[in-house]
Amino acid sequence: MQSTSINEIPIIRKELEASFRQGVTQSLEWRRHQLLQLAKMAQDHAEEWLQAIAADLGRPIAETHLMEIGPVVERAVVSAALLETWAAPEVFTNVVLDWQKSWKPTVYRAAKGVVLIVGPWNYPMILILQPLSGAIAAGCCAVVKPSEVAPRFASLLAKLLPRYLDPSAFRVVLGGPDIGARMMEYRWDHVFFTGGEKIGRIIAAAAGKLLTPVTLELGGKSPVIIDSKYDIKLAAKRILWGKIANCGQLCVSPDHVYIAREKQEELIAALKECCHQFFPDGALGSGSIGHIVNETHFNRLKSLLARTQGTIVLGGQTDDKLGMEPTIVAEVTADDSLMEEELFGPILPILPVNSMEDAISRIRSGPHPLMMYVFTNDQEIKKNVLANTISGQITFNDTLSELAVKELPFGGIGASGSGYYNSRYGFDTFSYLRSSIDMPRDAEQSLEFRYPPFTEEKVAFLRTTTFMNIPSNLQVNK
Repeated sequence: MQSTSINEIPIIRKELEASFRQGVTQSLEWRRHQLLQLAKMAQDHAEEWLQAIAADLGRPIAETHLMEIGPVVERAVVSAALLETWAAPEVFTNVVLDWQKSWKPTVYRAAKGVVLIVGPWNYPMILILQPLSGAIAAGCCAVVKPSEVAPRFASLLAKLLPRYLDPSAFRVVLGGPDIGARMMEYRWDHVFFTGGEKIGRIIAAAAGKLLTPVTLELGGKSPVIIDSKYDIKLAAKRILWGKIANCGQLCVSPDHVYIAREKQEELIAALKECCHQFFPDGALGSGSIGHIVNETHFNRLKSLLARTQGTIVLGGQTDDKLGMEPTIVAEVTADDSLMEEELFGPILPILPVNSMEDAISRIRSGPHPLMMYVFTNDQEIKKNVLANTISGQITFNDTLSELAVKELPFGGIGASGSGYYNSRYGFDTFSYLRSSIDMPRDAEQSLEFRYPPFTEEKVAFLRTTTFMNIPSNLQVNK
């Protein structure tokens, strides 16, 4: 992968700013064309994307179709179809006070300007192109910086994007941390970052110096709670599938499991059975699970396993090709090495608890996760979890599938991130609300009360709202 020269960054920024100011991105027809071109870029070169991502991550092609190429194509096409609805001005004449109706109160959705999108290595395609889709829909110009940790994907993106999208509005910058740091020295109209908490803090601090708005998609330790009454075999199957996706290298991968102490052995048996069903001849070399992205992360995971005080009840083996078996560790405690950080690998710790309240209390006392998974059919338990925990998302009775619902917002809270995106919410992220009124000439008589001199009559009129009746209770229509 050939890095972009640091000297090119201000030039690129200036060229895109000129395009934005010239109105290149304003037309909805132009935006629709760019969105459809984005979909064609993904579709026309599907095989190249598959090969590049497989080379970087060793990921099975089925996963890349399911979780990257397919969603990129679909969401770009849907965004193009719904663009006019999303961008339409919202008129408030039906909800304002009668005397304000003639003012034509309206909210316009306007593009923020030139934005920067910094993507991660683990799902390099969708986590770059999905926010880019939102920026295109909103009418922004954009610079995208893919991660240098997935160099084959990054190089392919740099080659293909200018063939399909207008290069006067969209550019790719390649490079490592030095390039990323230099880019944050410049003023952008929005920065969208997906990655880890450590770099997220650096991005937020750099953006704060220039008062640049930021969206942070950071991840964290996404917990799983299993109700003792739930079908343990079904829970095990769905949890293990979520854990092995991309070899556990996913920001919403199920990180660890809370289950009643007396149900731990049943869960272990079910996980072993499911693992054998998924990999009858063993996971390593099966072609149905990816590998760890590089030696640094590989050694980090091996170190965590070496230091755990839990019991490895399944897996734990590695190979010389960065492969790691799905690994289940039982009897893990809160102070274990496996609970120090987001695992980002195919290791699943099981933490036995005494009750559902115990599990909820532990989650509530930690950083807010990006995702929570709760396996229960008990409506009271669902209400209890919703009322007493905080997370970016929550999924009941499955893992990962919420990502497939393009109509839902996706985002974190606290240490797991800030801001939202996905389809309409991506459009909203890269646009801002511009309120407007248009005061008619013939409204002047009704405005006389605001002009000096302030007579007793005017003051008496202005007092009416200050001393309006405040009801002791409001009846809410249901």
